[in-house]
Amino acid sequence: MVDLLILGGGMSGLTAGAQAVRNGLSVVVAEVSADVGGSARFAGYAWTAPSHEVMDQQNPHGNAALKRALVDRFADGIEWIRSVGVEVKDAQRMLSFGRGHQFDTNHYIDTCRRRITDDGGEVLLRTEAERLLIEDGAVVGAQLQSADGERRQVRARWTLLATGGFQGDLPLRNAHVHPHADRMQLRSNPNSRGGGYRLATQVGAATGHENAGFYGHLIPSEIPFADPADFVDLSLYYSEHALLFNLDNERFCDETLGDHLTTMALLDQPEGRGLLVADARVRRDWIAGSYVEGAPAVDKFALASKRGGRVGFAETLGELAYLPEEWGYSGKAIRDAVEQFNKLAAAGQAPDRALDPFALDEPPYYVIETVPAITFPFHGVLIDDQARVLGTDGQPIAGLLAAGCDTGGLWNRAYAGGIATALVFGLTAARTASRP
Repeated sequence: MVDLLILGGGMSGLTAGAQAVRNGLSVVVAEVSADVGGSARFAGYAWTAPSHEVMDQQNPHGNAALKRALVDRFADGIEWIRSVGVEVKDAQRMLSFGRGHQFDTNHYIDTCRRRITDDGGEVLLRTEAERLLIEDGAVVGAQLQSADGERRQVRARWTLLATGGFQGDLPLRNAHVHPHADRMQLRSNPNSRGGGYRLATQVGAATGHENAGFYGHLIPSEIPFADPADFVDLSLYYSEHALLFNLDNERFCDETLGDHLTTMALLDQPEGRGLLVADARVRRDWIAGSYVEGAPAVDKFALASKRGGRVGFAETLGELAYLPEEWGYSGKAIRDAVEQFNKLAAAGQAPDRALDPFALDEPPYYVIETVPAITFPFHGVLIDDQARVLGTDGQPIAGLLAAGCDTGGLWNRAYAGGIATALVFGLTAARTASRP
């Protein structure tokens, strides 16, 4: 019998494990892949909304208790990272509304793992949970299976689901994200295949919410990810300052509110693809620059062109009319739409451009066809603000916790930081498990 069995060795699982052993608990971590870290290996920042007011404004339909917990406990989470010996940079602005910190997530992950094993905990790799153990209606551990087929039952006072979501499972994506979610490339590790979600639902956990959306970013069409570095390098964050048109040659959202929101909106458009149009100002200030302070600067247009994406260059606005017909757009309609937008912007009447109302009137022009890519879904296992999994009756399931991307309810067609969420609720799960 151990105090805490953790299923998943990513950001939330290792955070919970390191905090738990510091609190004197016995810990076993079971990770399905060959190494710990998951998608946190590809991150580098922890950020979220700086206040309840901003969180409510940006994420009005998210669970109120979870939103409050994230904002209130974020600063303690940052101090926790520092307390384990990982350098955290000073706070900086993130997106148009957030506040966060840069830190070496790889150093953090490896430090948490070392702390768990140094304090007597186990970290089992290539190990999957087949089922949860139930006694008298409570979860009391899980049956594990290693890659060589060996089975082992680990009994525990608490079991934490931290398997990273179900973005790697196409049927779950289509069922709970979007009917065409299988079209999207995966911009995260491929091992998050819904293990925690299935285990939870098998014991009566509530899930939600339908049509909550997903976190992801726009990427150039027809370019497969070749390396995890592409998850950032190919993400077209600058879409917040460009114009995006669908196959009907129409804008369909306020691009300036955030590339992550535009990504969800594009999936709903015909064939889930669109055309980003930027001018020289946008390329100079945004396409070739850093998305956030401290991040490497990558010229997104040059990279997309080099990798064989659908890109176009127009010396003048008029040349936009000559887009290749086989792309499926009307070049003339796109040209006319940009021209009309510029007239309205010059008059201070730019439609649906809350955060960048300026005209795109500085030639030349840069065009990239773009599609959405998914990092993780917002649908998941429902929890309370103590990280306890809720049953379909709304009551906590005894002995069962969840954190990170396995959970739902917090984000609903909105987003303000995945690493922060994993950090805060990983620590919350450890605190819950540490109570007598």
